[in-house]
Order: sequence, then C-alpha cells, then structure tokens
Amino acid sequence: MDKFIVSARKYRPQNFNTVVGQSHITTTLKNAIRNNQLAHAFLFCGPRGVGKTTCARILAKTINCTHPTPDGEACNTCQSCVSFDAGTSMNIHELDAASNNSVDDIRSLVEQVRFAPQAGRYKVYIVDEVHMLSTSAFNAFLKTLEEPPPYAIFILATTEKHKILPTILSRCQIFDFKRITTNDTVEHLQEIVDKEGIKTDKASLQVIAQKSEGCMRDALSILDKIVSFTNGEVNYQNTLEHLNILDEDYYFKMLDCLMQQDLSAALLLYDEINRKGFEGDLVLNGFAEFIRNILVSKDAKAAVLLDVVEGMQEKYIETAKKTGASYLVSALNILNDAEISYKMARNKRLHVELALIKLNFLQQALELSFSEGNIVKKKRVDGPVAIKMKPLPQLQVMPSAAAGGSKLLIENGQKTGSVNTAASEPPIISSTATSGIKQAVASQSVNVGVSKKETVIRTTVSEPSVQQVKNTETPGTRKNLLSALREKYGDQYTIEEVKDAEVLQSDKLKECWLTYADQLDTQQKHASASTFRIARLEIEDDIKFKATVTALTAQKFVEQERMMVTDYIQQQFNNRSITFSIEVEEGEMPEIPQYLALNSRQRFERIAEQYPLLRDLKDKLKLELDY
Repeated sequence: MDKFIVSARKYRPQNFNTVVGQSHITTTLKNAIRNNQLAHAFLFCGPRGVGKTTCARILAKTINCTHPTPDGEACNTCQSCVSFDAGTSMNIHELDAASNNSVDDIRSLVEQVRFAPQAGRYKVYIVDEVHMLSTSAFNAFLKTLEEPPPYAIFILATTEKHKILPTILSRCQIFDFKRITTNDTVEHLQEIVDKEGIKTDKASLQVIAQKSEGCMRDALSILDKIVSFTNGEVNYQNTLEHLNILDEDYYFKMLDCLMQQDLSAALLLYDEINRKGFEGDLVLNGFAEFIRNILVSKDAKAAVLLDVVEGMQEKYIETAKKTGASYLVSALNILNDAEISYKMARNKRLHVELALIKLNFLQQALELSFSEGNIVKKKRVDGPVAIKMKPLPQLQVMPSAAAGGSKLLIENGQKTGSVNTAASEPPIISSTATSGIKQAVASQSVNVGVSKKETVIRTTVSEPSVQQVKNTETPGTRKNLLSALREKYGDQYTIEEVKDAEVLQSDKLKECWLTYADQLDTQQKHASASTFRIARLEIEDDIKFKATVTALTAQKFVEQERMMVTDYIQQQFNNRSITFSIEVEEGEMPEIPQYLALNSRQRFERIAEQYPLLRDLKDKLKLELDY
C-alpha cells in the first residue's frame, strides 16, 4: 500500500507557471531572473495558503539552476534542481521563525551567512513567519539584511506585515500576494480531480472554492475530506452536507414566506433548518448574504459580483425583480443588528425568530410609511421645528334663507365673493371636503368653546346614511355651536363646554384635600390618610400652596402621594399649574428620661442604693461593669 500524500503537498507547484492566481508576482520574478536584476532581500506577504512559501522555494531553485529556460524557469534536470527536489540541497536553508524567534537563533543564522556556497551561485535563506521574531532578533538581523554578501539572498514570508519593524521593511523588496479567486480555484481543482479520476460536478467545486475563501491549501484539504467521505464521487448535495452549508433553496423559500407575510410557514421552515443542526448565527449570516445578493441583482449588470454556483444568477435576478429595494435594505439592517446582538441573547432560537417576525411584517410597515405617494421619514428632532401647515378644505359661507343677502365663498384661504347679511342672522357654514371637520368631531371627548357670534355647523360626511344638519330654528330663535353639536353627536361623544381655570380657594382646597384622604382610606392606606387629615394647608399665591406636617415620617407619606394628589387637585380646579410644597413643623425636643442620660456605672450605683444586696452579689461573683 502506497503512503498517502495530501493533495496540498502532492500537487504543490514546482515552477512559476504552475503557481495559481499570482501571475503579477511570478512574472516579475521571472523577468528579474532573466535580466539578472535580483534583489538581496525579498518580503512575501499575504493571506495564508496563497503560495508565499511555494514561490520562495521556486525562486531559490530557479536562481541556482545551471540551465534555466529562456523564459526564466528551472530546467528540473541539472544537479542543483535534482538535489532541491530530493531535499538535499545545501544552498537552501529554511528557518521557522515561529519556533526560532530568539536573538541567538538569528545570530546563528548570521554566522552561517559568512560561508560561501560549495556548489551553485547563491545561498538562499527562507525565513517563514518572520513577524514572530522578537525585537532583539530583528535588530540583530538589520545589518546583515542591509549589506549581505553577494552570494546571500534572504526571502522573508509573513501573513502579518504590519507587525514587522519599518527598518526591516525598508531593506526588502516587498511582494503582496492576493487571495486566489474562485474561478482560479475551481480550474485548479478540476485539473486535480481529472488527474485523480474523481467523479465530480462544477457546482460542488464552486462550493469548495467559496468555502476556502481564496486559500488554495484549504480548498485542497476540503477536497481530500469530501473524496474520503463520498468514496470518490463528489456531488453538490454531499458537498453541502459535509461542509455543513445551508442550501440556498431554503433562503429562497424563506423569502417567499416573508414576502407573503406567512409567518407560520417561515417559523416552520426555520424549525426545519434548526433541526438539521444549523446554528442561529449561521442562519442570520447566510440569510443576510442572500439578501445582499438579491439587492445586487436588482441591476443585471451587477450580477457578475455574485459569488454563487453556476446557474443560480438567473434565479437571483428573477427574484430581485419581484422584491422592492426598500424592503431589501431594511431587511439587511434588521439581520445585521440581530447578528451583532446574537451572542448577548440568552434564548438564541427566540432571538432568531424575533428577527423573522420583524421581517414578516416589514413590508406592511413600509406601506404605512408612504403618505400620498411620498415616503415619510421619521426623524428624531432635538430642537424646535417650524410650524407645519396643512391645507384646509374648501369652505362655503351662505346666509340664512330669511336673510336674503349675498354669499361668501372661501377657498384655500382666499375670498371669492362678498357678503352683506343682517347682523341678527347667523351664517351657515357647509363643507364639501369633510375630512378636517369630521376628524375634529370624531375624537372621544370634544371640548367646544362658545363664542359671542353663535353659528350652526353643517357637515357633509362620506357615509351616505348621515344627513346634513338642517337649520330647524325658527325666526327669532338662535342656536349656538355647542347646542348643534350636542344635538348631532350627543349620543356618540361627550361634548363639553371649555371651562376656565380657577385659582386656589381655601375652602375648596381643604375639601379636595380631605376627599383625597377618604380615597386613601378606601385603598387601605390608613397611615397616609391620617397624615393628610392632620396636615395644615396654607395658600401662598393663586397656583401654589404649602402643606405643613408634624414629623419627617408624615412628610414621607405625603411625598409618596404627591403626584396623585396634585393631579386630583388640578382636575378639581381645572388648572394644571397648581403645585404645592411640604414642610415639617418645628417643635420642641422631647425630654429625655434621666435614666437614659446616665452611663452604665451611674445606673448601677443608683440601683445599688435601693437594693444593697445587688452590690454584694457583684462582689461575690467578681463582676465588672460595661461602660
């Protein structure tokens, strides 16, 4: 049985042409080799698994090749190339800076640099994970890195360039590796499965490439696992199952349920997803990415930005045509907030379900935010705002039938006619646009002020069953607006006349105070009721009075009822400006008994004078007094 070698090692590139997705770097290095313009120090930086160490090894192999090809590649047949492939080359030294990060390790490396190569042109030192070196090690490396021998070349590789000292960066030629694109990863995986004779489809390879997130080593490791899991037959479904990825069909079904406001179906679908073992944060993140793809697909030209499997772009575009952009943006905000606060939630499932409930009624909320075809934005205003004017309905003022005068038409605040009516006849006001008056009358409690000129109001409402108010008054009798409203709507609403605010009066204030005390008795607050009854009231001005109590405890009882009793008094006086203060009456301090003013020894002496045997008992028992 042959020893198994993972694909990441078995199919590691051996020349620049086989490096995937880094053509901007491989082309530069090949030109530098061909033109003999090599730098003495290189810094390869970029994400994990994109080919930094691989390119360093290929560069070390190529510059020592004795018969390089015209395009700057190694021949793979000379002694240097053969020894390199076998791992026995003496001109290439690799140092893992993660485990050899001390200053002594760098000093040992610097000492080796002094010796020229026995065979070949260059001695190449590859320092991997160079950002793990200590500050002292970096400083010990500075001079050698700046002016190395002509035969020495340093290649530093790191995933975190920001951790390297600027003095090191300035001495190196920096190459930034980029993440490998999904298409490049799929093409490379396809070559490997063809060589291995593995049955697969393109959709599964695209899922593997998306899961690897631009890291070729991760993509090859995932491919090895799925091949072992499926016994050599890789397809879309078993790839999703092995990688624990939620199928996009679930997201399409979820969106359909939410757009139809079918909350039960959405919750049942989430329950099915949850029973398959998918965590809530994974669902929120996946659904947010799905909504983002739908939003991007609103413009067919931007569909190329979708990182989805082949054949899914058309479905995204069709779904985007049926979904509003405002809904998608609002849904993204809700999902983003839910994902951020997911870790803080105690009940994870309920947290996700609440987000789905918000999304379910989001479309209805967006419809309510439209007014007359315009979007209404709710803003938080901290300061004062200008008065917002609302257009008034068309009004028409006509004289009474007995008056015989001309009529006055008022439309949008401008007079269009003249009027000359008798002063004794009240005008009749009719409205063709009834929304304003109808809303004013339709409140639960209508307060109507009676003016000096009494009028009769007649409204034309939208319901055909409601008739206009007829002017049934006979000549010589007048009916005011309050009476007309009571006659028209008295059986539906409470119509009251506006009352003037009253100032404080001693008798009425005391009556209200005692009445509230009786209410406290009915609430089983007898101590508070007694305190209210013995309190002394004193009016300071028209809207302020003072309540004087005898003790601090009484003051606390009144303080507890301050809000309720103030509201009650304000209602009785019809004056919301009334307030009161609470004061404690200054009284004489109670006399302290003499026995409480004595200390322990004095009290004992006083008792012993009356009972001498007590002193004998103390002496026999040898007791001591506490002071």
